[in-house]
Amino acid sequence: MQRLTTFLRMPTPIPMSSTSTGASVIRLAIDCMGGDHGPSVTLPAAKAFLAAHPRAEVILIGLPDALKPAVGWPRCHLLPASEVVSMGDSVEVALRRKKDSSMRVAIAQVKPGADVAAAAHACVSAGNTGALMAVARYVLKTLEGIDRPAIAAVLPNQLGTFTTVLDLGANVDCTAEHLLQFAVMGSALVAAVDGKENPSVGLLNIGEEAIKGSETIKRAGELLRAASTSGHINFYGNVEGNDIFKGTTDLVVCDGFVGNVALKTAEGVASMMSNIIKQEFTRNVFTRMAALIAMPVLKHFKARMDPRRYGGGALLGLRGLVFKAHGSSDAFAFEQALNRAFEAASHGLLELAHDSILSTLASLPGVAVDDVSGPAQISGTA
Repeated sequence: MQRLTTFLRMPTPIPMSSTSTGASVIRLAIDCMGGDHGPSVTLPAAKAFLAAHPRAEVILIGLPDALKPAVGWPRCHLLPASEVVSMGDSVEVALRRKKDSSMRVAIAQVKPGADVAAAAHACVSAGNTGALMAVARYVLKTLEGIDRPAIAAVLPNQLGTFTTVLDLGANVDCTAEHLLQFAVMGSALVAAVDGKENPSVGLLNIGEEAIKGSETIKRAGELLRAASTSGHINFYGNVEGNDIFKGTTDLVVCDGFVGNVALKTAEGVASMMSNIIKQEFTRNVFTRMAALIAMPVLKHFKARMDPRRYGGGALLGLRGLVFKAHGSSDAFAFEQALNRAFEAASHGLLELAHDSILSTLASLPGVAVDDVSGPAQISGTA
């Protein structure tokens, strides 16, 4: 087999500097085989990402032949994997039968060894969501004080900014304590990536009143208010579905069942609106003429509603940063996921989440945190 440039098998230390992660270079591990399109999307996205981020490096993981187009790229390391987790593979297959998959090898790069630093600051994959969550949880484990990881992503709002929502499908059934954990993790994410020091948190419910909702939601509201009173989060109160798109709060917390339904509903409405506008403007020669006049507005509208801009869901609660791009991502969408992973790693999301979780849980009665060790660190010298 032709040797590719700089194949890695063991984690490589990263030089230190003054960034919040302590590294002069932010290195991303990319599962190049994941998603519906694999290397035809992930490789162009990685190349564009490197061009836009001079202090970034990437580790491209995939089948050796698939990585050949990347031979010789600057700030790029190639790491072979012999297997691929398909979009239809079960969690059992991904965990037990494909131990050398590109997904698993990529995730392993953000886990430090016994006496060696982690090779990458964050991992990005567009692969099977269930498999990615299961493998990431198995390989990296959860942060202390966190029972279940959650998926967080952003949705556009009418303020011209974004609303972060979690969980979006990782946990169908959640307790009130899980929702509190999601709020803490999500607040750390928004603070790190969006630069908001005290992001507001809303609890998704069927009404704004504290007496509404299921027993779980009402109990979660009590915990969130207690955490807010102690100054650990900025709890706004209950919010409804339309508040996500109003931008009422920076963060909206819900269980994975509700969150996934909300996400898919939003995507469906956006697609329907786009199709209806297209149908109406192509109905006859007069509407086509009107479309030409309105073209600048239509292009701006399309850009604001383009779901590709909001790719890159964070798998929060793990001892390592893992980001999930949509399985159908094109190169532009996958690049946005790389950008979000880069920003999260640059601003020390893992450390922020770790510290926030410990301080919040320690302040609540009846909550004990036994393991106070820190999250995975990346350090060393070149």
